[in-house]
Amino acid sequence: MVLDGLIAIKNTIDPTLTFRRSCREGVCGSCAMNIDGTNTLACTKPMAEVKGPVRVFPLPHCRVVRDLVPDLSNAYRQLASIQPWLQEASKVEKGSRERLQSPKERAMLDGSYECILCFCCSTSCPSYWWNGEKYLGPAVLLQAYRWLMDSRDGARRARLLKIADPFKLYRCHTIMNCTKACPKGLNPAKAIAEIKKQLVAEG
Repeated sequence: MVLDGLIAIKNTIDPTLTFRRSCREGVCGSCAMNIDGTNTLACTKPMAEVKGPVRVFPLPHCRVVRDLVPDLSNAYRQLASIQPWLQEASKVEKGSRERLQSPKERAMLDGSYECILCFCCSTSCPSYWWNGEKYLGPAVLLQAYRWLMDSRDGARRARLLKIADPFKLYRCHTIMNCTKACPKGLNPAKAIAEIKKQLVAEG
């Protein structure tokens, strides 16, 4: 994998080379970078798939902290703004410690909960490049969708109103770079479209 090559360079050639990595299993999202012109995870990108020299860059359109480490402070601030945690809808039933979901309700989260917040999608989105301070971007909006679809959450209406903004949500022009870039095979563009449909339905 490309990550193995980077580790070998750090261990044997240049110990000052700096990049993020952790799980090496495509789970944590730490090693997201631009490889051969595409945003992806270095730990799951085989070097054999790259024709010619392996060209590696930090995620595009971010301030570079050092070498292959992008500054994702803005993205994390935006993530915090959508309050990505369960907000209580009602008291738990007496005698129970769980907030139960039916299999159908649980299935509504498929395609969104798997996001590992690598931000490959957001940093491949031209709308996010141009309006990154105001537009939440595909990664954060996919997270917002995940909580909107959770039957256990009690803040659905408030969540919708919070992102119903010309810049936070409607800068998406369905370019689809986000979906092409997602190393987990998710579809942030579809999630954004579904949020827009929910806002129309809510009136």
